[in-house]
This record gives sequence, structure tokens and C-alpha cells, in this order.
Amino acid sequence: MVRKSIATLTLIYLFSTNSFSNVLWENQYSPTIPEDTSMVVPPDYEKAVVDMMNDWYLSRSVIEKCYRNSTDPVFYPDSVYIHRLQMLPYRIEMPYNNIVGMFINRYAKQIRQVEYMVGLGEHYYFSIFEQALAKYDLPLELKYLPIIESALNSRAVSYMGAGGLWQFIVGTGKIYDLEINSLIDERSDPVKSSEAAARYLRDLYAIYNDWHLVIAAYNCGPGNVARAIRKSGGKTGYWTIYPYLPKETRGYVPIFIAANYIMNYYQFHNICPAIPTFVQTTDSITVDKRVHLQQISEVLNIPIEELRFLNPQYKRDIIPGNIKPYVLVLPAEQISLFSHNLDSILAHKANELIVKQITAEPAEKTEITPKSKSSGKVTYYQVRHGDTLSDIARKYGTTVAKIKGLNGLSSNVIRVGQRLKVR
Repeated sequence: MVRKSIATLTLIYLFSTNSFSNVLWENQYSPTIPEDTSMVVPPDYEKAVVDMMNDWYLSRSVIEKCYRNSTDPVFYPDSVYIHRLQMLPYRIEMPYNNIVGMFINRYAKQIRQVEYMVGLGEHYYFSIFEQALAKYDLPLELKYLPIIESALNSRAVSYMGAGGLWQFIVGTGKIYDLEINSLIDERSDPVKSSEAAARYLRDLYAIYNDWHLVIAAYNCGPGNVARAIRKSGGKTGYWTIYPYLPKETRGYVPIFIAANYIMNYYQFHNICPAIPTFVQTTDSITVDKRVHLQQISEVLNIPIEELRFLNPQYKRDIIPGNIKPYVLVLPAEQISLFSHNLDSILAHKANELIVKQITAEPAEKTEITPKSKSSGKVTYYQVRHGDTLSDIARKYGTTVAKIKGLNGLSSNVIRVGQRLKVR
């Protein structure tokens, strides 16, 4: 997937802030960071993170009660991070170094952001990701890629146009059968985009047979990885080609390792999940009618924001089911209500929200008299044999003088076929 995306930068932006005490940082176990680990934050990434932190679903999340000593960030020595990483049930190797340690510590200080991502992941997204990964027998730890790709924002769009939870560019999305047009963007569909991502990761593994290189290629594209391999003299390990990778990608595998750590050990860092209260049990139903999410919202009394969260692939809130059947995700208890009230839903504000212009007849050209003289449409009459100005004036309820004035006539003489303005 050759792209520059929000991809690595959920952490990079969060980690660029200095909101916590310098004394705390200096007195804790912060690994030494080599100079070449500096990274460039895309110019619009700050907006992406701010949007995520102000999204509607965050206001509908409740911090779970769990044990924490304080609300301060907690850090540990390198030896603790190394031990914990090696205790994870992984297929992808999780080696530790200064760069991984930096990202773990920076994650640990971003308590609020991590709380929301843990809550959304554990209570909604991770099961979707796991199902797609398991279908293709891929390591389940890859479910944390969307943490660093999109901050679990299904409608995230990067400065280069990569979109959705897994940050596909349009071309790659279409290669993997995602529908993308003016009304539909299945890069934002959690189920379909996860299926596409799993297939893409499987195909990358068939090329490299190395998960670290797969993750690197997912970020910067196979072409950049191949270039780094050539520049390294044919070496094929991520850490051996590390200096030759794009700057963004040098941090991508370390961030992935750090994400795996924090998602599994957040409870040791004063982090309690923010539970999304609106997501309980959901179900899906096929819709074969054109319907607007607002129609569903108002008839079934479901907040429009909740429908958008559950169905982010509908860019304009329109399900074009009249073209082909599409899937609608609803709270499970609303599925039967939707079916029983479908006629009422389709009729509700149909003229305002759904009715389209099917045919259109072009208007005929009419001439408008200057406003200083008169207003409205101009009426013409074509003179026939035997017509006089008096006859024409009586027919149109006007006067001979007015007709002569409208047509610049100096006499009452008119000729057959002449076209006269009559009002």
C-alpha cells in the first residue's frame, strides 16, 4: 500500500506533547533515544487527533472503575518492559530497544487517549478485527494496527487521502474489493475494511515471509521496502534495513510493539478503559430500499450520531438500497422494529431527504423586458391577413398606443407575418 497516511502518527502526535512534568520524565525510566529516531508529523495530523478526541462517541463513554494509585502516568524500568513483552502470546516477535521504550513511555503518559482506545477496542472493534485475521490464519496481534493507523476513528482521513480504520488509499481499497464512490466508502466499514486488510497482510506475508517487513510494507509500501533491502546490500531483516527505510517507517514497527504492550498492560499504568455506553449488542439487516439515516433515526428514536458510528461507510447518510442491497447495523433490539416500521421509515420526510429528480424538461427561452419599463414575460403576436392594430389591441386587452410604443411604430400600418410585442 504505497501511501503516506495517518499511519504511524497516532502516537507521534500524542508523543510530541510535553504536558507532563519534566521532573517526572527525568526521574523515571526513560530509555536513551538515538538521534535518527526523530520523525516528521504530517501537517494535518494534529487536527485528526483533535477530531478523534472530540468525537461524539467519547461523550457517551464512561471510565470503568478499576484500581489505580493516582491519575499520574506510571513508567517502569527497561527490564520490566522486556519481561512483559516476552510474556505476550504472540507470533510476531516483540523485541525491545530504546525506540520501543520511548513509545511505551509516551503511550503511558497519554492516559485519556489510551482509555478511549482501549474501551472502543475491547467493547467493539477488536472482535471484528480478530474475526477477519483468524479467517486467514494471521497473527491476532495485528488487531492493534488500527490503533496506530487511525486511533480507531473509522472516518479518519490522512493528508494523502488514506481513509478508514486501516487507512487504505483509494486504489488499494478497490484492489481489495472495497466500494468507494460519492455515497459509499467501505474503507470506513469496520467489517469489510478488516477483511480487505487481512487479505492485504496475507499477500504481503507471501512476499516477505517476515512479519516485521510486512508491517513496514503496510506503512510505506512494498516498493520502499524493496529499495531499503537493495540499499542495505540485500539484507532482509527489519532492524538491519532500518537505516534505509523512510523516516516514518523507522518508527512503525517500534510503535506497533509499543501498542501491543500498552493494550495488554494498560492496567499497570493507571489507565482504566472508557466504556462506550451506547455499544451493547448490535445486529445487521439487509436494506433494498433507498433510505436516509435521519429517517431511521427519527422514526426509531436512535441518535443520528449512533447510526453514523455503526454505519460509517455511508458518507452522506444515504443507503442507496435501490441500486443493490446494503447492510445496515443497528442495536440488536431495534432490528425487528426497523422491519415492522419500514414503510413508515421510508415515508418519513421522503420528499425532503430521499426523493430524487428523475426527469427534467428544459425550459423554453423567454425574454424579459427591462425592469425600468415593465416586469414579467413578454407576449408576441404574429400579424395575420386582415389584422389591424385595433383588432389586436382589443384581443389582448391593451391599446393601440401601447402596441405602437412597444414596437417603435410611427403609424398604424402593419404587414402580414410581422411579429409584434403586445404586452
